[in-house]
Amino acid sequence: MRKRKSGALAVIALTALVLFGLSLALETGAWARAGGGSSMGSRGGRSFSSPSMPSRTSPSSPGFGTPSPSPYPASPGMGMGRSPFMSGLAGGLAGGLLGNMLFGGRSYGYGPMGMGGSGIGLLDLLVIGALIYFGLRLFRRRQAAARGSAYYYQDSDTQGFSGNASGYGAGAPPLLTPDDEVRRGLDEIRRFDTGFSEESFKETVEDLFFRIQAAWMNRSLDGTGNILTPEMSRYFSDEFAQMKQQGRINRLENIAVRKVEIAEAWQESGKDYITVFFTANLLDYTVDDQSGQVVQGDKLNPVKFQEFWTFCRDIGTRQWQLSGINQIGEPSSN
Repeated sequence: MRKRKSGALAVIALTALVLFGLSLALETGAWARAGGGSSMGSRGGRSFSSPSMPSRTSPSSPGFGTPSPSPYPASPGMGMGRSPFMSGLAGGLAGGLLGNMLFGGRSYGYGPMGMGGSGIGLLDLLVIGALIYFGLRLFRRRQAAARGSAYYYQDSDTQGFSGNASGYGAGAPPLLTPDDEVRRGLDEIRRFDTGFSEESFKETVEDLFFRIQAAWMNRSLDGTGNILTPEMSRYFSDEFAQMKQQGRINRLENIAVRKVEIAEAWQESGKDYITVFFTANLLDYTVDDQSGQVVQGDKLNPVKFQEFWTFCRDIGTRQWQLSGINQIGEPSSN
């Protein structure tokens, strides 16, 4: 009986270790370039949905969609994946599980609830809790992805556009295609800004893209003015403080934006929102700020990436601000 129990605990321990390892590998965001290969910020009411891919754009294009490796350890900030508490808990549980495996299940307590040699111990409860946590997290991600893939309904006698997928009851018209959604959203924006031009907007946000990347490399918000929402300003300020504390500078050179595509457009709570899909490449490496030596990345070979950047502004104004950055298939909020 004891041998069977030890075998079962070993299986649970190995499963938990694999889950923790995968979680840390997937959740720890890379700090390279602005956004660092992570998702953060806000997309208004769509923050819990993954941005839609632009039409005729494949997320599996060769060489794209792979974030750069992290030149820094995980830091506190947006999301559970960068929480020091979770990292510490993962390390502690992993160590305890290894001890439990090596010493035959006798390393975790005495009695009920860890106070004896039989029954469910504290370590067992921690393992079960970890499995429940990751199960719920996976369930929420799938829910978010399902919400993000739903199309929006358009009432046949309504000229406005609704930013939800609830429909309008019996006799609702067919679902809109992604192209229809974008056109409807842009038409709504033009109702209040008759001079709005898609090409002019793309040029504007490409300029903002370069300015924000320069701020990231300089580890300073100087020169960014009001092109960031307060939430994104706080996020970047925290990241800059950590880079300075660790004595690291992320060099971004030869930035080339290959495509700027409008993926989503809508109005909500008195604001215009447009999510843009950037396809770009650049030289991305990290140096020590004292010696100048490369400590992470490659200064000779460019990396390629694709990211969603969401910009917003108050309806009737001209100033666009970066409100969120998303990786493919990831919502802003978990």
